[in-house]
This record gives sequence, C-alpha cells and structure tokens, in this order.
Amino acid sequence: MRKICFALLAIILAAVPAAAQELRGHGGPVRAVAVSADGKLALTGSFDQSAILWNLASGSAVKVLRFHQGAVNAAVAINGIGFATGGEDGRIALWRGDAAEPARIFEGHKGPVAALAVSRDGGQIASASWDETIRVTSLADASARVLEGHKGPVNGVAFAPGGGIVSVGYDATLRIWPPGDGAAKVVTLPAPQNGVVVAADGEIATSAADGRLRFFGLDGEARGEIEIGQTPLIALAISADGATIAAGGLRGQVALVDRKSRAIRANLIGPGLPVWSLAFLPDGRQLLSGGADRLVRRWNAVTGEHIGTVVPRAGEDVLAAFQGERGAQVFRACAACHTLTPADGNRAGPTLHGIFGRRIATAPGYAYSEALKGMDIVWSKETVARLFELGPNAYTPGTKMPEQTIGSAQDRQALVEWLEKVTR
Repeated sequence: MRKICFALLAIILAAVPAAAQELRGHGGPVRAVAVSADGKLALTGSFDQSAILWNLASGSAVKVLRFHQGAVNAAVAINGIGFATGGEDGRIALWRGDAAEPARIFEGHKGPVAALAVSRDGGQIASASWDETIRVTSLADASARVLEGHKGPVNGVAFAPGGGIVSVGYDATLRIWPPGDGAAKVVTLPAPQNGVVVAADGEIATSAADGRLRFFGLDGEARGEIEIGQTPLIALAISADGATIAAGGLRGQVALVDRKSRAIRANLIGPGLPVWSLAFLPDGRQLLSGGADRLVRRWNAVTGEHIGTVVPRAGEDVLAAFQGERGAQVFRACAACHTLTPADGNRAGPTLHGIFGRRIATAPGYAYSEALKGMDIVWSKETVARLFELGPNAYTPGTKMPEQTIGSAQDRQALVEWLEKVTR
C-alpha cells in the first residue's frame, strides 16, 4: 500500500506545470539540496522524512524516496552513482538512477547525520554526525575511518585537496584532519559552527551561529571574516569554480559572497523564513535554496534575482479560522509536525486526519519507528489525552516525537475535543 501511495504522489508531483520555478512537494522544511554534475537532476531531503528526485529542466518530480526513519538532513551528488542521503536515523543511503530503494546502506553513526561530502575522486563519502564523530567510508568496500575529537554535534564536513578532511561543530571548533592517522589541527572559534566548504585551492570557509563567514588556510591560519547578519548562518554552499560562496541564515537572508574580494555582491530576498540548504548548479549561474516554507527556490546566482515570483507559502496560518478556540491554541505547538487534512499529507509526524479510531502507527505513507508498530494503542480522546499527560517517551517508548506534556487537564480536554472536530 505504501509503495502505491508513493507512486501516486510522484505522478501527482510530476503533473505540476513546468513553468513553476519553485519545486513543490515536501511536507516539511527542506533540509538538504544536491545537484548532479550535469545539472539535470536535483535531490532534496526534508524534515518530512522523504527525499525527492527532481528533473530540473521540467521542474517536475521524478521519484519520491522513502527510507529514513526521521528527517533527511543531508544530500550529496556522487558521479557515476547518483546521490546519497543522510538522516536523523544515523544511516546513509546511496540512490542509483530513479530506483525506489537504496542501492546501498551505510550504518555506524549513533546519532543524526548532519552533513555529507564526497571526495574529489568519488571513492569516499564523509559524514558528520551529532554523535560527535566523522566517518570516512570507502564506497568500494564499505570500510570506514572514524574521526573523534569534537565535543558535541558535528555540523559540517568537507574534503580538502590531497584527501584530508575538514569539520566544524557545535563545540566552536574547526578541525583539519590529515589524510592518514595523524591528529587534527584544532582551531577554536568565537561561536558554534554550522557549516564548512573547501575550495579547490584549499581555502576553507565556515559559517557560524554569530552570523559570520570566516576564512582559513589549510594550515588553520585565519584569512578574514564577513558579517552576513545578526542571526545564525545555517546553510552554506560553494560554486564549482570556487568563485562564489552562498550563505543562508535563520531569518531567510542569503548572501552571495565573492571569495576573492571577500565582498557581498548580492543579497537574495525571499519570504523571510529560515533557509536550511543551498546548492549551486554546475555552471555557477543558478542557485537552489530549500527552506522552512517547504519549497525549493531557484535564483540567478549572477544577479541575485529570484527566478519566478516569491510566494511566502509558509506564512499562511491554517489555524486562523479557529481564533479564540482554546484547543486550536494548544495545537499550535504541534502544527509544525502534523497536518489536519488529507490534502496536506504527512510532515515530520503523520497527518492527524482520521486519527480517532485509528490504530497507532497505521497512517498511510508514514515511516514509523519499529517500536511503535508493535504497540496496542487505538487513538481516542482518552488515549491522546494520556499521551500528553505522561509524555511521548513514557507513553510510547521508542517514538521520534519530541518530548512534550500538557500539564493542565483542561487544556488536554480542549485539545482532544477540538481535534475530534477538525480531523474527521
């Protein structure tokens, strides 16, 4: 049944008119974007636990890919293979062509995969994880070298010329690892780091929580910095020729930076929502951005102009019609992950449409954790209220739902009565 649903979704997405320059299909923030070396295909990953393969010429979806149990946080193109994705579940999947199932799966991380990079010869893939490690995996024999040293989530990774590795993390360090087994050079920085890229000439650029883009040599020596904004930079990309760096922030700002002059030559004006992912097309003349509005937008990377009309979709308030209702107010904490109607589908969590009377872990098209599939719970006003009284970790152990409780019995009652009304 799930495969049929995914096939139907791909057909529906493919039917969207090609004139639309925005790629639409995800049900949650777009956390990852990668573009093939020939510029014909893109792969996007989302908080909704799916990846979508796109035909960039037509702007249509080729395939909806479901594998990860959790958000798809990272994507990278691999010449001669296709794409790789990294997820909240700690796994890495390799995708060939438009196959619906991964060609290979790499496991080993004990926390979410936050970033992926491919070596210049295409033989290795590096993964950064919130388990405080980087794994460098051979695509030939799946052997892996584990790099340890970060104290906290590792948010960015890149290959350096000569086969070395560069990584950054929440511990506010840049680490430059030699190709062999030697110790990393550690550069301590003023703020937590969220991303890193390396140019072909070896220059490193990092993006930080203080809104600054910093430059370094492979020896770790600082080469200057640029203030992009006052809020964290959460997306970073470099053009294939190394001339331009794109840095995106929490408030939707995206700056195009000329690497040689260290100057911002354009600011991309979007809907003002977080930009989570960026990727240049191979010629460097177009840029894709993925954000909290669930869309992938196209930009002219030369002029900084948006290709097509900017439509701030995520600004729509689906709960505006229920203003004054206490249950709707309580539900606002859930709205980022759950939808209420069949048309809106699944996001990070399953749709709540038809939830009452439904057995746990049975909403169509959603990738549930194995722990939930074995539980004997049918959702009713009583069981939903109990979930929020005890909290997901206690009531449904093994869930990926964020821990939250509703301490007020009146608020729990208002929520379940409102949900019963709007999810029929």
